[in-house]
Amino acid sequence: MLYHAYEMTHAAISPMRSAARMSREMLLSPFNPFAETYGARTSAAMCEMFISATRRYGKPDWGLDETVVGGETVPVRQEVVLQLPFCDLIRFVREGEAVEARRDPKVLVIAPMSGHYATLLRGTVKAMLPEHDVYVTDWIDAREVPVTEGHFDLEDYTEYLIEFCQFLAAEGDGARPAVMAVCQPGVPMLVAASLMAMDEDPARPSSVTLMGSPIDTACNPKKPNELAMQNPLSWFERNVVLTVPWPNKGFLRRVYPGFLQLSGFMAMNLDRHTDAHVQHFTNLVRGDGESTASHRRFYDEYMAVMDLTAEFYLQTIERVFQKRLLATGRYRHRDLAVEPAAIRDIALLTIEGEKDDITGLGQTEAAHRLVTGLPDAMRAHYVQARVGHYGVFNGSRWRGEIQPRVRDFIRAHAAGGERRRPVLASVGTA
Repeated sequence: MLYHAYEMTHAAISPMRSAARMSREMLLSPFNPFAETYGARTSAAMCEMFISATRRYGKPDWGLDETVVGGETVPVRQEVVLQLPFCDLIRFVREGEAVEARRDPKVLVIAPMSGHYATLLRGTVKAMLPEHDVYVTDWIDAREVPVTEGHFDLEDYTEYLIEFCQFLAAEGDGARPAVMAVCQPGVPMLVAASLMAMDEDPARPSSVTLMGSPIDTACNPKKPNELAMQNPLSWFERNVVLTVPWPNKGFLRRVYPGFLQLSGFMAMNLDRHTDAHVQHFTNLVRGDGESTASHRRFYDEYMAVMDLTAEFYLQTIERVFQKRLLATGRYRHRDLAVEPAAIRDIALLTIEGEKDDITGLGQTEAAHRLVTGLPDAMRAHYVQARVGHYGVFNGSRWRGEIQPRVRDFIRAHAAGGERRRPVLASVGTA
């Protein structure tokens, strides 16, 4: 009933939101002689705060229309190259002669399926575009998937990743793709790589980069890890799993709703979000356009959330956080024991943020303890100083210090591709 109540509340508030929007427009209208008064600006700011707090945030646009290749600006277009019920595989196609003359490696960027849309990785993709043929997993909001499409759990997710790797290899005339897994997909990607290695699949990745991924949550556990351990799995099923209401396409599908996930995200840093909104209100009254635009850009992305299927969410809680099946050598995929030790020619780069308050230091590095068959020359670990979780894949340090290491690592281990010096295991000092 909670999901129904949420939808009904959103619908009931719509007239008030429309009234607030009209009031704001009138208060700030150039034809209003009092538009620049303190009272009018304050009232308009209150209207905007109400609108932003009660509106529904849709899936953001990527906004990546161009990039620079070899010093030349070239157009970029998005193309859905593979459609599956729960995910679209998107390719960012760079056009122009400057691109045709290059042989850049294909890179599969696996976006986290943890509440936010794949566009959260906009900065990640933007930094990779100049020197890579980039593909991204664009996960679909579970409430938009009809129940007739069946269920989608962690094992289905893993098989999607295998299918994507096979698709990229076929597109690249057999060349093995490089893979980047950001946060949540670290475990299923390592499972997928293990399964492909066990099968000697010719489409297995040439390299896998894990960024802020919870491979072993017993290492330096953070608040999300502690929350997952505080209650039995049945508690999560009773309290956060709801049924999608009509008239959504996914009517009757059991999900972990995006609005509950957003509540959890904000509760972890409530003081920070409260201060940000108080400052935003002050900036609106002052007329600080640059600061208010920056706030809107961030929260338009942050507030846009998607539902997860209940089975995927519950399996992730149980297998990754509560039982740590992969980290303890007990992970099974459809009753088949997963053996990371089978990985012998898939290079592994792990990246962590020194101040990560979601995936603690050591959780991603733990992957190296599992791939016992991988030579030292094909593995590396890097800790970026003074960055948190999002700084690992977004921001100035990602662009200036982390991405160049990822780029060089991919090329150093590209099967049959351009080779550069390998990245040494190191700790960032920037």
